Amino acid sequence: MNDCIFCKILAGDIPSDQVYRDEQVTAFRDIHPVAPTHVLIIPNKHIAAVNDLTAADESLVGHMFTVAKEIAAEEGISQSGYRLIINNGPDGGQVVFHLHLHLLGGQRMRHPMG
Repeated sequence: MNDCIFCKILAGDIPSDQVYRDEQVTAFRDIHPVAPTHVLIIPNKHIAAVNDLTAADESLVGHMFTVAKEIAAEEGISQSGYRLIINNGPDGGQVVFHLHLHLLGGQRMRHPMG
């Protein structure tokens, strides 16, 4: 996708503070963090949103969560706790239309959903 900022990050056209990369996903620090640890985990292939996932993407999505767990351990927040968030669509708060998982932690976070 020529206009996707995350695809440009993957291509190296836009710099990022990358913390992880393999053949399926890339993870980098959010440029506007809302927590001391705020890492975005994205698939290396362009998938716009959760609604665009197919059955063939099931292992990819599972891998995103496994990578999130590994990064949380490396960041030292696995024992104290962290949040994983995926926003889907404009009303769901999605701003960049390339599927991404937010890993947030490093502070006591309160959320109305517990």
